[in-house]
Amino acid sequence: MVIVEIIDRPIDPFPSDDGRLEQGSELIFNGRVRSKENGQEIKELEYEQYEGMAESELKRIAIETANIYPISDLFCKHRVGTVAVGETSLHVVIWSKHRNEGLEAITFFISELKKRVPIWKWAILKDGTKIPSECRYH
Repeated sequence: MVIVEIIDRPIDPFPSDDGRLEQGSELIFNGRVRSKENGQEIKELEYEQYEGMAESELKRIAIETANIYPISDLFCKHRVGTVAVGETSLHVVIWSKHRNEGLEAITFFISELKKRVPIWKWAILKDGTKIPSECRYH
């Protein structure tokens, strides 16, 4: 099963599930806003999306990931709007029989998300200046 959501409020994490008797691995990733961007202190990030296209591309990547890797489920929530330092902007959960396939899947999924999903982020500096946020690592 694949579930993806783009939301404009704080992320409520997907609950852990102790009833999954066939999956030995539950990987949880929370991407958080760091306090610095290019060495400059920031107060928040502002995420913008291409409305309609971002969520459909996110779902396409999630389905692609589930077809490539032997995972059971992939759930993802991505935030848009203003996200303060320390808050979660991306939450991903992947269940798989073993950890290796889950680790490979989550790495692939997040890398593809950063490359293909039309969500842009801006760093808001302490003085209110807005600068593009760069994602150098995929």
